[in-house]
Amino acid sequence: MSNASIWHGVIPAITTPFTADGQVDHDFLAKHARTLIDSGCKGIVPLGSLGEAATLSFDEKLDIIRTLVKALDGRAPVIPGIAALSTDEAVRLARQAKALGASGLMVLPPYVYSTDWREMGAHLRAVIAATDLPCMLYNNPIAYKTDFSPEQIAELAHEFPNVQAVKESSGDVRRFAALRSLLGNRLELLVGMDDAIVEGVAMGARGWIAGLVNAYPKESVKLFELARDGGADAAAELYAWFLPLLRLDTVPKFVQLIKLVQEKVDMGSERVRAPRLAMHGAERDAAMRVIDHAIAHTPVL
Repeated sequence: MSNASIWHGVIPAITTPFTADGQVDHDFLAKHARTLIDSGCKGIVPLGSLGEAATLSFDEKLDIIRTLVKALDGRAPVIPGIAALSTDEAVRLARQAKALGASGLMVLPPYVYSTDWREMGAHLRAVIAATDLPCMLYNNPIAYKTDFSPEQIAELAHEFPNVQAVKESSGDVRRFAALRSLLGNRLELLVGMDDAIVEGVAMGARGWIAGLVNAYPKESVKLFELARDGGADAAAELYAWFLPLLRLDTVPKFVQLIKLVQEKVDMGSERVRAPRLAMHGAERDAAMRVIDHAIAHTPVL
């Protein structure tokens, strides 16, 4: 598997399944990853925001990487998210990920602490320098309160050959044009927000780190291919059906909502790890109206 091949297509930000007693459900995790790849996805990103990584222990993270590498057996890359409270722990996770067989890394800001570029840049440099694996920078200022500007990303791309891609989740589609202007084709661009996939592909993104793909993998792959090959007009009908679901990916309770969709389409469980709680009351009712409508009108591909 060449490194250059891993930053394209639909790459699920896989959810972390839990058993009834709150442990990571490794049997389902392995089965789910194989289902996603069988449906046309090109890789798996565990330990991201959707994967509830901040609630997982260091050893649980290693066990998840180990399970996925074994389950996929070289068929597709495993690209874990690398984030921690401290730079030292993030560096150790990056090194352990490679030792366990990860093919690349998604590098995030640290948990909780957000500060200026001098400190955030030092954190990223320490993680990236700790590995020769290809790295994708994850820019999600909405979730992490740290915004990596195109100029700062370009700085790292010039400094580290193994910085190969950017997952853009700022919500500002103009960032793609800004990155292209600064870097040409030096970095692969990937969309990180579900409800911006058609717009992102139109701006040159070659990949989609997706969330609702956990419930609708074939539909997600088809949508990406239509947008890539035929543009917005070709994707319009499927996008119109999918958008109400895709918008569930960009609200604070996106983990609970996506897992609820998974459960309703028999692709997983809605169990989450505290402090998150399963959806209830009026919020659940509103979500169920969106989900039930989508299920009733699921397109035939």
